[in-house]
Amino acid sequence: MSKRLFNFCAGPAALPEAVLKQAQAELLDWHGKGLSVMEMSHRSEEFTSVAETAEQDLRDLLSIPEDYRVLFLQGGASQQFAQIPLNFMPEGGSADYIDTGIWSAKAIEEASRYGHVNVAASAKAHDYFAIPGQNDWDLSDAASYVHYTPNETIGGLEFGWIPQVGDKPLIADMSSTILSRPLDVSKFGMIYAGAQKNIGPSGLVVVIVREDMLGEARSSCPTMLDYAIAAKNGSMYNTPPTFGWYLAGLIFKWLKEQGGLEAMERINNAKQHSLYQAIDTSELYSNPINPADRSWMNVPFRLADDRLDKPFLKGAEERGLLNLKGHRSVGGMRASIYNAVSQEAVDALVAYMAEFEKQQG
Repeated sequence: MSKRLFNFCAGPAALPEAVLKQAQAELLDWHGKGLSVMEMSHRSEEFTSVAETAEQDLRDLLSIPEDYRVLFLQGGASQQFAQIPLNFMPEGGSADYIDTGIWSAKAIEEASRYGHVNVAASAKAHDYFAIPGQNDWDLSDAASYVHYTPNETIGGLEFGWIPQVGDKPLIADMSSTILSRPLDVSKFGMIYAGAQKNIGPSGLVVVIVREDMLGEARSSCPTMLDYAIAAKNGSMYNTPPTFGWYLAGLIFKWLKEQGGLEAMERINNAKQHSLYQAIDTSELYSNPINPADRSWMNVPFRLADDRLDKPFLKGAEERGLLNLKGHRSVGGMRASIYNAVSQEAVDALVAYMAEFEKQQG
């Protein structure tokens, strides 16, 4: 195998090398069965064991209460933007949404196709550089649920706290922050996450939903988008994304081997601290986000002169530091430092940033 480089891609993102090597070793012959996990029936005893083990390991990692169902579904988080109101917002109903950036805005736009969306708070007043304090939120009594995006992958804005929404179900798009640290699942009605950041490959989405929320989908909701149907059929109403599910299970095992989410919290905290410190003590780099609201997983930064962007990226790639170009909507740079991105990778980036700044005088 050629040397693996340091991958800072926002998604599909870096996967643990140990997991990739295990999947490689099992690709042609899974556990001596003479076939790949991609080739076996999803209803076979062998794959059922893969699915059940993956779910139990995720439950263990997040301490998921028994009255929550865990679903492994096709698609990604963007499909949930429509699936959520179809399941939880009745005809003529409404929901509260919190606007903190591009992904929450997409969720708002899609939900508006199915009912009234009350934007209860928006970071727009802060140029999307700070989370609006909950005292400024205008939650509505008529809302069926409250939706927010704990971490905005593109803008690098993250909640450091869980909103208090009374008896309304709290729904969170945790695509880019799930499994990065411990989480009290019981505070949520539903959590969903596209897999391609901290869970596994793209094409899979994990949904954790409280059982009492199921069974209220609109009559117009397609069968394939009804969470109750998915739960009743063990996420196998149709053929699920078996290889993605299998890889997710390997990553859950890997997380346990690292010491679980408490250990990942320590590791991730150290990584983000190293990178933000390098930015904050520099005269060349800057990050606009309110320090209390900075993302642990996605760190955007700009150079003082945009004309230096291309030489910075060229030098980074020459040193094996990949996918640092910022999202096209905001420009600059972005380093995504999910669970599979090591401290070694962050240290290499920090060293290069210092070298480049020195070169620029």
